[in-house]
Parts: sequence; structure tokens; C-alpha cells
Amino acid sequence: MIVRLGYACICNGVLDNYHNVNYSNYDNYKLDEAICKNFITLNNILSYNKKNNVHFYRLTSNFIPLASIVDLDFVNLYKDKFEYTSKLINGRFDMHVSEYCVLNSINKDVVLRSIDEINYHYKLLKAFNVKPSIVIHVGSNAFGKKNSISRFINNFKKLDIDVQNSLIIENDDKVFNVEDVLYLCKKIKRPMVLDVHHHYCNKSKNDLDFYLNDIFDTWDDIPKVHFSSSKNKKEFRSHSEYVNCDDFINFINMCDRDIDVMIEAKGKDDALFRLVREIKYKTDFIFLDDTTFKKDL
Repeated sequence: MIVRLGYACICNGVLDNYHNVNYSNYDNYKLDEAICKNFITLNNILSYNKKNNVHFYRLTSNFIPLASIVDLDFVNLYKDKFEYTSKLINGRFDMHVSEYCVLNSINKDVVLRSIDEINYHYKLLKAFNVKPSIVIHVGSNAFGKKNSISRFINNFKKLDIDVQNSLIIENDDKVFNVEDVLYLCKKIKRPMVLDVHHHYCNKSKNDLDFYLNDIFDTWDDIPKVHFSSSKNKKEFRSHSEYVNCDDFINFINMCDRDIDVMIEAKGKDDALFRLVREIKYKTDFIFLDDTTFKKDL
């Protein structure tokens, strides 16, 4: 069993962060400046990842600011930059739509905006010459879970087939638990991203290990998992700066197949490498490189 570790968006090992633009005061110059700076930041992060053997990275949704709002042909305008950056991508590369993307909303305008946002993510990943993989939550719980899941399925079918085939669904920390999302994923034949922290915030009727094989079986390729730890007992749903290594090891010991694990701690790459050091100290897992290890079954 091989496990690859990754992190999301911000990289502490790269000094510059991504740039955004507010809709209220944007102009074409500001927008172009932010996008060009974002390409430089991403190139630096991808180079850092390659040097540190990080094979799994999530790109920020704001890479092209205002992309789903402003009419901008970013694919062709920045074609040369996309071609250059795409050659730096080394491993799994995906995205997660924002919390404002609610495909099953009861508000038609919100649904239309959500479809625009999903389409933006799809176009962006295609421009980077990777297989689009976009994480999304089920969303609204208006009129109950059953109706909400039905709305998601109905609106999912409105997406282009290629866009449908790019979505992967994640359990959330308040409403749609592992069992709900697993049911949905089987209905629409899409993979499920297991968020371990969300499961413990919003448990199903059975323990997590009861669902693992079914979750992993929704994937045609290597399953993706999200892992983080609670900030504290009072702010249980909030992510901690680092990962509780003992909890992580316990989870890994439940698994019996190759997985990619996105570390969603606030410490980003620092949290990932701190976890690696603890794993090396506490287990006999065999590290194949800086962020990839093997566990005997």
C-alpha cells in the first residue's frame, strides 16, 4: 500500500502568495497584473514541489480572479503561460470550488452562477493540460436531505458530460455525511472524496472503516482523501495548524490500498513535512521519497 501526501494552495516555502482582485474596483490592468503574478507564484510552487518530491497539489480557485464573473478569454490570452506552466506540473493537480458554489440551491440564479464557476474550474484545468478533477460539496439542505440530493442530481445532469466527469463529491462537516455522499456518488457514478475530519464532525450511523472499501470503490484510479485535525474541543470543526499524527496513523492502518492524502492543515506544506517527521519516528512505514511512503499489509 502506497500513500502520497499533498497540500492545498498556499506554500510557506515560497515567499509570494496568490493575488486577487475585488470586483468593486477592478480594471483590465489590475486583472492582468494579478494573473501574471499568479502564474509566477504557481511556477515557483511547482518547482518547490518537484524539489521536495510533493506529487499532489491543489490549485486555488482564485487563480484567475473574477473568472466566472468577468467575460475574459483567459485560455487564449495566456496560452503561452499555460503551456509553460503545464510542463512544470508533476503529479496529481486538482481544484476545489468555493463555498459559494451551490449546485443544488433552490435559487435559480445561484445555480446558474454555480454552473459558471464549475465550468471555469474545468476550463482552467484543461488549459493546464491535466485531467480535470474538481471537488464539490452537495450544498444546500433546503427541504431536507432527500430533496436536496435530488436537486443536486437534476442540476448535475445540466452540466456538459465532460464537466460531469470531472466532479468528485466530498462529505461535509454539518449536513451530508459519508453515507449520504456515498449514496449520491453511486447514483451519479462519480468518485467520493472522503474528508476524515468532516466525518468525525458529522458522523454516519456506522464507524468509518465500515464505509472505506465502498468509498474507494467509487474510484477508477487512486482514491483521494482529505485529512486534518480539529483546532480544539470548542472549535472542533476548524482546522488545526498541524495534523495529529496518532490519528493519522490510525486512519492509515484502516486502509488497504494506495491512496493520495491531501493535508488540509492550516500549516500547509509545513504541516505536511512535520507529519512526515512524526511518521518516521512513530512507525516502520518505508518512505520512498520525501512525501511518499509504503505500508505493508
